[in-house]
Amino acid sequence: MTLHTIDTGFFKLDGGAMFGVVPKSIWQKTNPADENNMCTWAMRCLLVEEGDRLVLIDTGIGNKQDEKFLRHYYLHGDDTLEKSLDAKGFNADDITDVFLTHLHFDHVGGAIIREDEKLLPAFKNAAYWSSEDHWNWAVNPNPREKASFLKENILPIQESGQLNFVDLDKNQFMPGFEWNFAFGHTEAMMIPKLKYKDRTVIYAADLLPSTGHIPLPYVMSYDMFPLQTLIEKKEFLEEAAANDYVIYLEHDPVNECCTVEQTEKGIKLKNIFKLSDL
Repeated sequence: MTLHTIDTGFFKLDGGAMFGVVPKSIWQKTNPADENNMCTWAMRCLLVEEGDRLVLIDTGIGNKQDEKFLRHYYLHGDDTLEKSLDAKGFNADDITDVFLTHLHFDHVGGAIIREDEKLLPAFKNAAYWSSEDHWNWAVNPNPREKASFLKENILPIQESGQLNFVDLDKNQFMPGFEWNFAFGHTEAMMIPKLKYKDRTVIYAADLLPSTGHIPLPYVMSYDMFPLQTLIEKKEFLEEAAANDYVIYLEHDPVNECCTVEQTEKGIKLKNIFKLSDL
């Protein structure tokens, strides 16, 4: 198995929303805000190359939304999904599978493109993978989460005939690629777990957006069930510390990967590094 970092650019979200009940005087030490209280976040995807399969985990926000929508999120940076794939020697037609941790717009937006006013899969040769429980949650959204589940990002996947649901009787997507569910951020978010170079790499998605979210109380206001997130994050971090997991960070604007360790004062950041350093 070979893993490739796929950077798709940066966007901004309100710092208070990203850190919940934690005061700005504390969280701004790790994630400084601009004059509008907005913090910069990455949209870092992962490409898994294994045999004849090329699996893309998440797709970033894409570029098909109108200017008004994109202006709210301050997209910036030189990286795009297409450019990052090209830099690794691949293109969209090479992707065999798109594994979507969940269907919020900053994770699934790049899965669908707009061509001649038509909404089409960006990866025409790929099977798109979601969990059935999360799919049903997303296509029948609650009022609080509705703004994150955009129909133009989701329904064309099903209409194309490329939608697949993971097998709940096993949590192995393919050899060396498993996943676990998390339910605090949204219903049935999938957390990929990969065996790579004698290490375990965890694609943390929104269970742990950044190193700044390692302290247990640092839970996003975006999470639907914050107390559930607190439980899930505690279990995840304890397991990661005990087994020296590599945590791959989707949203950290600076740090690509990290490890954590158990200390007398709880779980703390241990090391930060790039995936290519493994």
